[in-house]
Amino acid sequence: MVRALTPWTAARPMTPLGGRRSGWFDELRHEMDDLFDQFFGAGDGGEQAALFAPRANVAETEREYEITLDLPGMKPDEVDVELKENQLWISGERRQEAEEKGKTYHRVERAYGQFRRIIPLASHVKPDAIEAEYHDGVLRITVPKHEAAQPKRIEVKC
Repeated sequence: MVRALTPWTAARPMTPLGGRRSGWFDELRHEMDDLFDQFFGAGDGGEQAALFAPRANVAETEREYEITLDLPGMKPDEVDVELKENQLWISGERRQEAEEKGKTYHRVERAYGQFRRIIPLASHVKPDAIEAEYHDGVLRITVPKHEAAQPKRIEVKC
């Protein structure tokens, strides 16, 4: 099998620490190289594999969960938000821009494609009160907690 020399493989030393090479170590290293190449793309400056997984923040307050996702360049109608079995399913597709004639791309790093993020939630939420809003490329979802799940202060008596 001929292995392509990519910047990822070219930057690594050819032998493990200590200078000795062993068959199992080489095999493991090659398998890890293949895994990284499949996940992150070949890294050769060419077109990157279409992999789009928007970044998400999940925060919790006493009254609600707040989930925010970065979805630049997308429209609200290109995103679906569903609650299934105490999991928030966020899915959609960011489509690649049409190539223009006369334009030569030297680097393509923006990721496109379908995505799905599944956020597990506690069982005590109000499904009818969930709100989602999209503004300036950020999707913000608010999931209110049920009153039973909210902390209740108990007075300590003397």
